[in-house]
Amino acid sequence: MKKAILFLGLLLVLLSCKSAQLKSVNNNFVSVLIDTLFQDKISIRAIAIDENIIWYSADGNRFGYFDLKSRKKVEKIITEDSLKIEFRSLAQNKQSVFVLSIANPALLYKISKNDLSYRLVYTEKQEKVFYDSMQFWNDTDAIAIGDPIDGTFSILRTGDGGNTWTKLPSEDLPKLVEGEAAFAASNTNIVIKNNKTWLVSGGKNARVFYSDDKAKTWTASETPILQGKTMTGIFTADFYDEKNGFIAGGDYELPQQNFGNKAITSDGGKNWKLIGENQGFGYASCVQYVPNSKGKKLLMVGATGIFYSTDSAKSWKQISSDSKLFTIRFVNETTAIAAGSNKLIRLTIKD
Repeated sequence: MKKAILFLGLLLVLLSCKSAQLKSVNNNFVSVLIDTLFQDKISIRAIAIDENIIWYSADGNRFGYFDLKSRKKVEKIITEDSLKIEFRSLAQNKQSVFVLSIANPALLYKISKNDLSYRLVYTEKQEKVFYDSMQFWNDTDAIAIGDPIDGTFSILRTGDGGNTWTKLPSEDLPKLVEGEAAFAASNTNIVIKNNKTWLVSGGKNARVFYSDDKAKTWTASETPILQGKTMTGIFTADFYDEKNGFIAGGDYELPQQNFGNKAITSDGGKNWKLIGENQGFGYASCVQYVPNSKGKKLLMVGATGIFYSTDSAKSWKQISSDSKLFTIRFVNETTAIAAGSNKLIRLTIKD
């Protein structure tokens, strides 16, 4: 692969008032204002909030951001030896944004927040390579997770702010069963709280892996989430704090099936129990706790729409039937950003 990266240009689009679409949803449970920030022929599965800037990575070799204040979209295209690149992982520290591609070859780029200049900082060529998620512990240390090679997750680490990345040896990682992997659904296979880290799996087995030393050692916990088939298991996870967490997913091929697809923990992920059985959403792509909600409020996007809970996942109410959203993040306790097929939207929630 050529090391030179060709710059194709910077696109700056000022959205007109006509492009914004506002929709208000009201019921006796919650009031939601849905604001379409931009529409495009694009697939976005990873976003990150940086004050008023919403970073995203996408298919078509693209990354960019949307400025909530100016309502400007800035997008850039990366070219690498004429490869068609899809980015489903994105992470950030104070100075930079990082995007990581799926499939072979794996390409990880470091992007300056100041001018969007970028450079390739990691390459991996392997037939089975497929990276799913990436997160920072702090400005210096970060982790990325990929599907198994040699019977363990593929895990990358950096300790220098993302300038260099190293793949951890398989002998230092927990063994996976045949057919156990991860899903690049929404960049939520990894959850970090302080130095504590959780990874989630799916497929033939659905487990939660925990590390309290930044990926040096791991313990595994079984979960009651649907498992056993290639497209079953845990697709998304979030923790409100170091004790209380939520996992979701289900059966991607049976998206309406709403049992065996939601579970909670109150002991940091050691034990999990099913919740919200036979009600609420089916297949889930992404779930997030609402900030400052004492772990009681959650928002989910997936194949059956957008669902909201105010009682720690015991019950759920549908607030939108939009089934084309893949990932969500909160700006604050009342505002969330969601992205997916062909759009980026803002949800303002009042309950």
